[in-house]
Amino acid sequence: MAQVAVEVEARCLVALDRGDHAGAATLVVGEYGPQLLGYLCSVLRSEADAGEVFSMFSEDLWRGLPGFRRECPVRVWCYRLAWHAAARFLRDPYRGRGQRLETTGLSRLVEEVRSSVFLGRDQARQATLDRLREALTPDERTLLVLRVDRGLTWGEVALVLGDERGVPVEEPALRKRFERLKEKLAEGARKEGLL
Repeated sequence: MAQVAVEVEARCLVALDRGDHAGAATLVVGEYGPQLLGYLCSVLRSEADAGEVFSMFSEDLWRGLPGFRRECPVRVWCYRLAWHAAARFLRDPYRGRGQRLETTGLSRLVEEVRSSVFLGRDQARQATLDRLREALTPDERTLLVLRVDRGLTWGEVALVLGDERGVPVEEPALRKRFERLKEKLAEGARKEGLL
């Protein structure tokens, strides 16, 4: 997997050096798109919202590639764009007032499909883990997904969660937040009988 990321990074940088921003964007969305969309689904807990934010990310990517300063790997920069798109989406005042179309049957089907991904696992245990994750804030979910699920280094996570100007989060503060998150999850797991 790491070798694939290195190859994608190299191909993307070659495209950018040639001024082929469309080619670089196509490569990024094709190679990193599925993992970024999965990340957004984990953070936002809604496939519809994740799809909308993924579109926002794609627009940000398209606009931002010509000015990409190469201060971090393309993959990390993409997670950063996705996180900032999610944060903008969550701050949108209309989002809280809008009414979503009720699709109970479809929601049930989507949940069944999502559950089927975890073949071979105890379904009750997985449902409990899903509930624990759902109880987390978007900030907590993003920290968990980036560090545990995606394996980003602390420095990369700090860059992703940095502010709009590119100032990264302080790593010691990030590590402390992660420790508190682990304690919160452990307490929830104990209450649910998983530990």
